[in-house]
Order: sequence, then structure tokens, then C-alpha cells
Amino acid sequence: MTDRTLKIGCFQYDTTRPLFDGTVPADGLDRVLETAATLPEIFERLIRGNEFDVAELGLTFYLRLLESDRSLVALPIFPNRVFRHSCVFVNTRSGITGPDDLVGRTIGEFGTYGQDSGVWAKGVLMDDHGFRPELNRWLIGGLDHPSAPFDFIAHPRPDDVDVSDAPEGRALSDMLDVGEIDALFSANVPQCVLDGSPNVARLFPDFEPLERDYHRRTGIFPIMHTIVARRDLLRERPGLARDIYRVFAAAKDAAADRYRRNRRLYQVQTMVPWMNALIERNNEEFAEDWWPYGISANRVTLEAYLRYHYEQGLSSRPWKVEEIFAPELLDT
Repeated sequence: MTDRTLKIGCFQYDTTRPLFDGTVPADGLDRVLETAATLPEIFERLIRGNEFDVAELGLTFYLRLLESDRSLVALPIFPNRVFRHSCVFVNTRSGITGPDDLVGRTIGEFGTYGQDSGVWAKGVLMDDHGFRPELNRWLIGGLDHPSAPFDFIAHPRPDDVDVSDAPEGRALSDMLDVGEIDALFSANVPQCVLDGSPNVARLFPDFEPLERDYHRRTGIFPIMHTIVARRDLLRERPGLARDIYRVFAAAKDAAADRYRRNRRLYQVQTMVPWMNALIERNNEEFAEDWWPYGISANRVTLEAYLRYHYEQGLSSRPWKVEEIFAPELLDT
């Protein structure tokens, strides 16, 4: 088979931008990269449109596909990871002042029950605060604009959890603002918060110390997304999985090196005050490679996510790390 150009779909992050701008050379891997305005668009183009050979995909979307479709396989490349104590928002008039107050409440979640950020936030609350999702009522819908739950992916909804769609024509951000829902689990900051509404606050307003403590205690830096590839393509082109891994890792390393070099210049290339102080604090807390790819450096994080996914009724069985990644990259 003649090696054809790979069509790759992913968001432009620090970790991937060197692939888009050519900072990281192709090195024999013929590729064309595409992105989209939002991440769900990339996911839908991959799942429904079969548009990409290689693409970014949320972990929960990938695990749902594995239940019935083995056409894609994950590579241990993780372009998107975020600590998630900060992603739970509450109505300030609901009387919720801490995790214990979430019991019996109506909670919104964007797009699907058990999006990546929601899986992490629920899992952390379950481990550290005894949170039980089955004691809540869940509404799924659009965040800032009314929309139905994502229709390009299966929606496993546990039998013991009350999950339904948000009312037609209503957005979760507005419902939280007026108190029609008590809380919201969201990967994105809702518009009512960006607008400074006094009616909405985070469950953990001072979230950074909590997230740093969580990292120190657990060693977990939550992973949201992975890179997936077509299994048939990897079979046809031996060594391709490792080539893809190599160029994505090179792009991530180039971005990290830029931050390291710019410590000398106080990170002046950014517009963020005190960015250099943040980088120096993070250097004290994280290992030299503070955004690692591969299996070994991420096993604890991946095993926690797989456990959470199963405990929350989103997987039919517990998955093992070795089952979900390309076999030729299990040694990374």
C-alpha cells in the first residue's frame, strides 16, 4: 500500500500548535491537520462523519465507542488535561456551601451525562467527600445556548440515576443563574459566571490549593482527551502508531521547552501577569516533564479515570489500561 496523507483532526493547544505551524517537521509523516471552532465538532466529524484518520477524542466518548465499535484505538497522547475541582458551579441562593449540600439537588451537565470533566469531578467528590450521583436529579443540555444532548454518541444512563434532558429552549447557564437548577458540572465556564452574575459561584471558590493538594496526595493530573487512530490503518502501516506518537510528543516537548527558555525573560511573550511566578511554582511541584505522554507516567491517572467511569455506570465492565491503547505503544 502506498502511504497516503494522514488527515488529522485536533484542537490547537500549546501541545499541538507546533504541528500546525510547522515548528515540528513532518520527518517522513505526510499529514494534513484540521481543527474546528469547538471540540464537540471534531468529535462529531470523527464519529459520525468518519472524516479523520487520526483525531483527538474525549476519553468518555472513546470508551463508549469501545462498547460496540472497535474501529478506533487510542494512542497514549494526551493533549488536554485539566484539574476539575473548579468545574462545579452552584446557585448562591441554593444554600450549597460545600459538597455535603449537593445531596438531593438538581444538577445540570453539558452535552452528555458523564462528559470527561463530569466524570472527574464526580469521581473526586465520591472519593474525597462521599458524593453519590444517584441522590441527585441530572439535566443534560446546552451550556450557554439551548441544545439537545449530543446525538452522535451513545448515552449510557445508569438505572439508579435520574437523568433527563433539559427543557426545550433552555440553556443550563441561564437555568443556574435563575435557580432552576442548583448546580452545574461543566468543562467550560458558563456565560453567567463570565458576566459576573452574583447568583453563581464555584463550589470550591479557592480551588487552586485544593487541586494542588489533590495532585500531591494522588499523583493524578486529570486527563480529558486522547488521540485515536483507525485500527485498519495501523494494521496496514506497521510503525505508524509510533510515528504519530513521536511527532505529537515532539510538539508537546517544543511547547514545554518554550516555557522553560522564557523563564529568563519572565514569560514576557504572554499577556498574563505573574506568569513566571506560576511557572516557577509549578516547577517545584511537577516532575521535569510536567505534561507526560505514554502509559507508565500516566497509569495512575488512567486507572483512576477507568474506575470512575465504571463506578458511575458509564462502562459495562471495568476496562484495563492495556485494553484501550494500541498494543505497540504499551511500552511507552
